[in-house]
Amino acid sequence: MTVRDIFDTMSYGPAPESAAEAQAWLDRHDRRFGHFIGGAFSKPGETFATKNPATGAALAEVTQGSRDDIARAVAAARKAQPKWAALPGHRRARVLYALARLVQKHARLFAVLETLDNGKPIRESRDIDIPLVARHFYYHAGLAQLMESERPGMGPLGVCGQIIPWNFPLLMLAWKVAPALAAGNTVVLKPAEYTPLTALLFAEISHEAGLPPGVLNIVTGDGATGAALVDAEVDKIAFTGSTEVGRRIREATAGRGVALTLELGGKSPYIVFDDADLDSAVEGLVDAIWFNGGQVCCAGSRLLVQEGVAGRFHEKLRARMDKLRLGDPLDKCIDMGAVVDPVQLRTITEMVAANTEGETYRAACAVPEGCFYPPTLISGLSPSARLMQEEIFGPVLVSTTFRTPAEAVELANNSRYGLAASVWTENVNLALDIAPKLAAGVVWVNGTNMFDAAAGFGGLRESGFGREGGWEGLMAYLRPAGKARALKPTMPNPAPAEPKIEGIDRTPKFYIGGKQARPDSGYSTPVWGAKGQLLGDVGQGNRKDIRNAVEAARAAKGWARATAHNRAQVLYYVAENLSARAGDIAARLKAMTGAPAEAEVEAAAARLFSYGAWADKYEGAAKPVPLRGVALAMPAPVGVIGALCPDEAPLLGLVSVMAPAIAMGNACVLVPSAAHPLAAADLYQVLDTSDVPGGVVNIVPGDPVELARTLAGHMDVDAVWSFSSADVSGLIERESASNLKRTWVNHGRARDWSGAAGEGREYLAQATEVKTIWVPYGEG
Repeated sequence: MTVRDIFDTMSYGPAPESAAEAQAWLDRHDRRFGHFIGGAFSKPGETFATKNPATGAALAEVTQGSRDDIARAVAAARKAQPKWAALPGHRRARVLYALARLVQKHARLFAVLETLDNGKPIRESRDIDIPLVARHFYYHAGLAQLMESERPGMGPLGVCGQIIPWNFPLLMLAWKVAPALAAGNTVVLKPAEYTPLTALLFAEISHEAGLPPGVLNIVTGDGATGAALVDAEVDKIAFTGSTEVGRRIREATAGRGVALTLELGGKSPYIVFDDADLDSAVEGLVDAIWFNGGQVCCAGSRLLVQEGVAGRFHEKLRARMDKLRLGDPLDKCIDMGAVVDPVQLRTITEMVAANTEGETYRAACAVPEGCFYPPTLISGLSPSARLMQEEIFGPVLVSTTFRTPAEAVELANNSRYGLAASVWTENVNLALDIAPKLAAGVVWVNGTNMFDAAAGFGGLRESGFGREGGWEGLMAYLRPAGKARALKPTMPNPAPAEPKIEGIDRTPKFYIGGKQARPDSGYSTPVWGAKGQLLGDVGQGNRKDIRNAVEAARAAKGWARATAHNRAQVLYYVAENLSARAGDIAARLKAMTGAPAEAEVEAAAARLFSYGAWADKYEGAAKPVPLRGVALAMPAPVGVIGALCPDEAPLLGLVSVMAPAIAMGNACVLVPSAAHPLAAADLYQVLDTSDVPGGVVNIVPGDPVELARTLAGHMDVDAVWSFSSADVSGLIERESASNLKRTWVNHGRARDWSGAAGEGREYLAQATEVKTIWVPYGEG
């Protein structure tokens, strides 16, 4: 072919990357690997092959991890953790800096090995994955340096078990290992069965970086190895993978006091408005869905395009698809490499073949033999179609249309997932109006797949919980220093042998939707005072009462849209009205508990004032990301929070749970102290006169076990908190797997509700989700 021919056809010649150094590294290890435990590689045991997806050729044999292997790795991590945590932040920072430099020093080896093992194009692993890996270790070295001054009073969790997927093997390792080590934890990591090689190379260089033995341990294996790690005596599990497996992990860790973060599946909407730069949106879509062959949890796999430009946009998209190049992942001229394994290829093929809706278009490009799937567009699907709702995890784009911005938001949020979204429009007002309305942890405006160590990444709904990156990601590996004391159960006052019944009968109703409501059950329970007097009766809530309360809370969505200033004023008003009735309320509390209660009422009023102050001062941040633009980390309300309130501080505890939730724009369903429930009745009389909109606060007394089960299993509840002295922490965590809602439970540990542990940033963080909105700007 002559130079003229090349200019006439604009064809690409092959530009293969040499795999010689990566093959030589494999040869130096005789292509057989054991585990990396306690700073050294073990002898290979029972092994399985890891293969090149593009050719099917075996690359190496790696060891199948057993429960004994996991136990040894956890023991090594447990032994190393106290010394690693005791190092000054600067010392940990130096090691993390060294890891970052070594990743850069061996960047080409890591990139080629990643492409061989995973099948992604070398351009992606070389230009995106490996630079981001180094960036994460550099960034978290800085966090380690600053942690003592910026997060005082916080300490590491201990030993962290981490399970990562095969789509970004080394990058996912960095996302998890870097914050864990920066915070002073030690790690046992299980890489994906299909792609263990770059994790093993990283283990090798960690020794050169000066990482002490046992701080990082890597055990290879399949799902059984991962299950053994979840079952092990670790202090945290961090998992990235499928929603189905994430649900099983939530159930397996329930009640054990193990911290958990889950980054799961997605079906991310890619919204194109009629004023968008269509050519740019097409290029962005190529990156959104065909980057890494669509094997990306946040892939823009659900195209929503405005009707007026849908025909033209699809035409441009099909023309662009035809020019995509599939082939040898080591060829720098190709756009898409191989699907990771024949099992995944079969899943993609079967899901597309089973579809009977819409129009299927496959790119008119050459498809090599082997583990390859062509870029595919399926348009004209209904919103409820299986392929519009379920994650395909391959190079398949599904599409539908919308007419108005409101319909776009409705279609975008019509999913059980909530990981990421893209918005394309030249109207900045429209973009910034739509972005906060989308149920997604990350929103990209006129862009897609932008990541950085400074900007938190993570999802909502069945896309999991927790964030990776930024200070918010580091906090997932920290907890308050010190050990909390065991919580002593608070029991109701017993019925006396000779009851004192005097005065008018008092049977307060429930508080649902801003109104007093009778219990569905029709049953009530007497509440006895500390001196044997009958103080009144309280209704017993059941699942129907919870259903009604959740419906009322969900209907109060206007509260989240109210300004922070407005929410602050309402909280101040509640505090003033509580103070005005302080004498009566303190007398009621004293009658129930037998102890002086003036201080508790005063503290409850002060706490309301405190969260009134926080309502418009809990701020987001503009993250310093390396692009021309900003990444806005915005705290958004969680939604509907169900909370079981403390027994030992019946009024102050309830206020301490309610106030941060509503200050941040949430609605809540509160289960008051089972021992002293009448304190809640006094509070709702205050709420009634304080401009709290109906449904923002709902109060349902009853058996904490029954109501905890109902709240945790309710699909329309977004988070459940429990500070009850009843043993319900495990129950809540187990039942929450139904929709993978967030949980915050006490695991039988006490809090000082009148002290620093009773309020502050921890509560505000639990009452919010960090939504990262990326807004590029400029001409180029």
